[in-house]
Amino acid sequence: MRRAAAARGGAGGARRWLPWLGLCFWAAGAAAARGTDNGEVLPESIPSAPGTLPHFIEEPGDAYIIKSNPIALRCKARPAMQIFFKCNGEWVHQDEHVSEESLDESSGLKVREVFINVTRQQVEDFHGPEDYWCQCVAWSHLGTSKSRKASVRIAYLRKNFEQDPQGREVPIEGMIVLHCRPPEGVPAAEVEWLKNEEPIDSEQDENIDTRADHNLIIRQARLSDSGNYTCMAANIVAKRRSLSATVVVYVNGGWSSWTEWSACNVRCGRGWQKRSRTCTNPAPLNGGAFCEGMSVQKITCTSLCPVDGSWEVWGEWSVCSPECEHLRIRECTAPAPRNGGKFCEGLSQESENCTDGLCILDKKPLHEIKPQSIENASDIALYSGLGAAVVAVTVLVVGITLYRRSQSDYGVDVIDSSALTGGFQTFNFKTVRQGNSLLLNSSMQPDLTVSRTYSGPICLQDPLDKELMTESSLFNPLSDIKVKVQSSFMVSLGVSERAEYHGKNHSGTFPHGNHRSFTTVHPRNKTPYVQNLSSLPTRTELRTTGVFGHLGGRLVMPNTGVSLLIPHGAIPEENSWEIYMSINQGEPSLQSDGSEVLLSPEVTCGPPDMTVTTPFALTIPHCADVSSEHWNIHLKKRTQQGKWEEVMSVEDESTSCYCLLDPFACYVLLDSFGTYALTGEPITDCAVKQLKVAVFGCMSCNSLDYNLRVYCVDNTPCAFQEVVSDERHQGGQLLEEPKLLHFKGNTFSLQISVLDIPPFLWRIKPFTACQEVPFSRVWCGNRQPLHCAFSLERYTPTTTQLSCKICIRQLKGHEQILQVQTSILENERETITFFAQEDSTFPAQTGPKAFKIPYSIRQRICATFDTPNAKGKDWQMLAQKNSINRNLSYFATQSSPSAVILNLWEARHQHDGDLDSLACALEEIGRTHTKLSNIKESQLDEADFSYSRQNGL
Repeated sequence: MRRAAAARGGAGGARRWLPWLGLCFWAAGAAAARGTDNGEVLPESIPSAPGTLPHFIEEPGDAYIIKSNPIALRCKARPAMQIFFKCNGEWVHQDEHVSEESLDESSGLKVREVFINVTRQQVEDFHGPEDYWCQCVAWSHLGTSKSRKASVRIAYLRKNFEQDPQGREVPIEGMIVLHCRPPEGVPAAEVEWLKNEEPIDSEQDENIDTRADHNLIIRQARLSDSGNYTCMAANIVAKRRSLSATVVVYVNGGWSSWTEWSACNVRCGRGWQKRSRTCTNPAPLNGGAFCEGMSVQKITCTSLCPVDGSWEVWGEWSVCSPECEHLRIRECTAPAPRNGGKFCEGLSQESENCTDGLCILDKKPLHEIKPQSIENASDIALYSGLGAAVVAVTVLVVGITLYRRSQSDYGVDVIDSSALTGGFQTFNFKTVRQGNSLLLNSSMQPDLTVSRTYSGPICLQDPLDKELMTESSLFNPLSDIKVKVQSSFMVSLGVSERAEYHGKNHSGTFPHGNHRSFTTVHPRNKTPYVQNLSSLPTRTELRTTGVFGHLGGRLVMPNTGVSLLIPHGAIPEENSWEIYMSINQGEPSLQSDGSEVLLSPEVTCGPPDMTVTTPFALTIPHCADVSSEHWNIHLKKRTQQGKWEEVMSVEDESTSCYCLLDPFACYVLLDSFGTYALTGEPITDCAVKQLKVAVFGCMSCNSLDYNLRVYCVDNTPCAFQEVVSDERHQGGQLLEEPKLLHFKGNTFSLQISVLDIPPFLWRIKPFTACQEVPFSRVWCGNRQPLHCAFSLERYTPTTTQLSCKICIRQLKGHEQILQVQTSILENERETITFFAQEDSTFPAQTGPKAFKIPYSIRQRICATFDTPNAKGKDWQMLAQKNSINRNLSYFATQSSPSAVILNLWEARHQHDGDLDSLACALEEIGRTHTKLSNIKESQLDEADFSYSRQNGL
């Protein structure tokens, strides 16, 4: 119809319209020329005249044609002499307009309103670069005005959903994700979810989220969430229903607590007793698994039969007493009552007159005679007994004195019996008359004059408040001493079991009684064996920085296990930030509260005011032996006020933060910078804290003395790096590869001892072979390295080799042996590497080289797994194959869950870059059949994810 009007138009049409418009002052030739040149039949403007430009009171709006019904477009303007529609750049014929005219009473201006109809055929016949459009042009005496362009589209809604929701069976408290992709339509269809034909209102249930791309997410499934779910799509044309998806929330059965053991089924003898439990905690529901195991347990029992007591026969009568009575007794032992049996009934003794009532003294009955003579006889017996007791005590005192003198004169050599546990042996040392040097050969016997014996396991527990016993201060008053120590003995000073002292006292030489410290040590020799390295110059902070932009990158603190991954796109384009990361090496600002233990370094990343659009990954090492049965581990953050507050427990479910705990490190996904640390609360005594133990020695030895330094630090790379740095400043050398010690939270202390010192070549200074550290200083101590020093001495300067063992063990716990075999000459020493160098070269990497997965492959993985799949092969399966099985609701809230999962993979595999493991995970899902490590550059530009081995991922 529009083309027919155009055919009838042209110059002639314009001339026919001009009289109708009342524009007689226009030249017909000018109008014809304009109509011919522009293909338009109406002028754009008219000559100026008094008045105002038209103002649109109502403009045409966007419209949709439903089925075959035409739609009406209208507009209203004032003052307006005429209004015409122009559609797709061409004027609409005046016959197709419906016009109404009125007068605005308030202003007196003329108001004109015009309607046109647009049919489905007109819209379908139009083929242009944009949608079909129309606009109004209004004339007044002053000029013309144009309205907005209104688009006209044909409305429709396809019948078939692009993806129907799939039924699920999920355990209680599991996450439910139902995918729905509505049919294609114009305008786009709105989606509504129905449960059992009732609409779901996510605003009233915080556990349900329907905002994520038309999907239905139930964060923690409840029994009430079981039902039939339907996705409803609707627009102005029609409504469509998806296939119903049945969701079953099941509960696996759990055993109740065992009942108490029943009584033995027999009164006495061998029988049985039982206890039971039921599968009701909870009971299995909706097809959940029944409890595994037995519901009844039986054990044998033996009940001892009660035996009633019975009297023995009466004993003989006693002699007649002065009171003229004699006694006889019997015992309840034939048999004696046992196992709850009854005691014998009756009297256990009898008495009777032994003179048949004829007991006469001085011709009077006994009860009539005053017993004066009897009282005198009793007093004599009492005094005689007291005298005999005094004599016996005197003889005993004299005997003990003579015995002690004999022991002091001849000496006693107390030899160890190896009955002591834990490797502690009895320590014996004896003074001699002649001046002799210290001997390690037990076969050489000195002349004995005075004996001093310390028996029992004696091991210095907390030497920080005790004085160091040097050889000169301890043994000078005794002239010379011989010490007999077997090669595997551990000789030490005790705290828990005090040393016992016997024999003569030499004033100022040994402690008296149970005193714990030796008071004769000169103050200048006061040096603790077990000490913190607080006196050594240490750095209070390790720090590294890097500049990162839109491409992201990785910031690594060399040799500390701490790193920061900035994903691609986390920083907006055309922006760049200088990001820093530091580790606190001083006293920790996070103080332990109660039983809480600091398990990691305090890591700071910033700047704090920086915001990221994608979570970044922070790697923090820890020293806990990870087990949810024994530890409750928390992530904490320091506030701007310096206080620490809990962010989350690593076992909690959260949508603001994610923690993945591996055996030696924790990978945290965060969206804000700050200072973070890991703390642990032991649940049982079996909670284990991993310690790294190492032994250091001097680079060279110019004297006869040689020191061994043993360190016990938290098993984190940064803690050990601090030890290495301090030893380098002191000129120390690592003598043996460090080992791992599992330190239990069972309150037992740590013992460090030197074993198997070569006799005749080396000797260890007395009382220094074993040192003991209290449990609290190892378990809850500060982060300063704990170290013990051992002083050895060689007999001659020609001794250049040292071979011994260092035993580090926890009482009733784990033990490690460090084998020391070293030369005391620096040029003959074998060097042991402190650290591998893989982290120390590039602390900051930016751009694609910082990531293990090529960016093009990463994009294709995200495009594949972010798209919901009817068979469940989506990002949830990708997370499961990468050992991410909990807190999946965190990923569900991300714009690209697969990208965040791959960021976590990058953080966990920053050292190995094991692309094969990722490729295997993808193969198991069925998305790929080759390894990422074999991808060629020419294959990265292919448009689709291929399933063949030739095309890689």
